[in-house]
Amino acid sequence: MLKYKKLTTKHTPRLLSAALFILGSVVTHQSQANTLKVCYDQWAPMTIFPTQGAPSRGVVIDMLAQIYAAKGYQLDYYEVPLARGLNMVAEGLCDMLPEYLYSEEAEQDFEFAGQATFSYPSAFVVRRNDPWRYAGIQSVKGKRIATGPGWNYSSMSVDYQAYLDDPSNSNFVEVIAGDDDVVDRIFRMIKDKRVDLYADNELVLQHLLHRLKLNDDLVIVRPGLEKNLIEIPIFSKKIPTEKRKQLIKIWDQGRVAMQGAQLQKLLEKYQVTLGDE
Repeated sequence: MLKYKKLTTKHTPRLLSAALFILGSVVTHQSQANTLKVCYDQWAPMTIFPTQGAPSRGVVIDMLAQIYAAKGYQLDYYEVPLARGLNMVAEGLCDMLPEYLYSEEAEQDFEFAGQATFSYPSAFVVRRNDPWRYAGIQSVKGKRIATGPGWNYSSMSVDYQAYLDDPSNSNFVEVIAGDDDVVDRIFRMIKDKRVDLYADNELVLQHLLHRLKLNDDLVIVRPGLEKNLIEIPIFSKKIPTEKRKQLIKIWDQGRVAMQGAQLQKLLEKYQVTLGDE
């Protein structure tokens, strides 16, 4: 029978220190194992860079936090431009990015989740007294359209993107360059009659119209472009396969479960509504 030696005072400090070190290492390892590193860019109200006066991070980030917190995960956020965020996910510096447009080319660097964050309906913004409505590509001819540099609408309407790209239409397409206030300026340009219309995710339009207090001057009109904008979380292929599959499973199951009143509460927090949900 094995005899256990009685622990003397002389041995206690060293053994206690060793025990505490091992315990600390285990806790640290578990903390790291249950931390999800999230890269995201600014796309209010879906994803927002918080400030001291406005700490909220957006509908999608709140959704993400709720889903993973329920499974014991803590989220670390990296607020970066989209291109940098994509690079960080590809390199494994971030575990995931919550919204990206699906493409076969992107599958080489990332694994897409099975469930989208949202299938966003698009809409247009025009001056409140403008009777114009979208009725296919013919209806935009002669209207001054605002967009941003390199923005691509082809997933929602191939014809609309082709119209924007056609050099013969360049006099009617205003490309607004800038860092983070492009759409704000577009709204004001529509109000000032410098351009006529702008298309985007309807939730983005609702949020901006409210934030800029332009409801008396501008209006959101439907129908939007032919297809919805479907945004899907992407996960780094640098994550070990088993862990990556588990992270995706948590998202997929959590997003399917997040419907009805729970989802409506998130949307109401940012004063937007989504009729399709």
